Amino acid sequence: MDIRASFLPHDDPEASLAFYRDVLGFEVRGDTGHGGRRRITVGPEGGPSVVLHPVGEGPGLLLTTPDLDAAFEWLQARAEVIQEPIEQSYGVRDCAFLDPAGNVIRVQELR
Repeated sequence: MDIRASFLPHDDPEASLAFYRDVLGFEVRGDTGHGGRRRITVGPEGGPSVVLHPVGEGPGLLLTTPDLDAAFEWLQARAEVIQEPIEQSYGVRDCAFLDPAGNVIRVQELR
């Protein structure tokens, strides 16, 4: 999967770190600050970084994949589903999940 957006707020750095590192398999590239004020940088191996920063407004995360059904099947056991795969009226097939901080993670099928 490829990343298309990159800043995500969190209110529990340990839960966010565990989700992105242990569930999505992202590598940790940086971890600064302390307590709930940590700024954590993660990303898929060889891919761009995502910055998890203390609570605030963030755009969410948009991932792309060539096989949406396989990605959905894998993620539905690991994250809260808020939208099953559907064909959008604007020509995109996607699904959506929530991370532990309530950020929306959209997964879009590449065509």
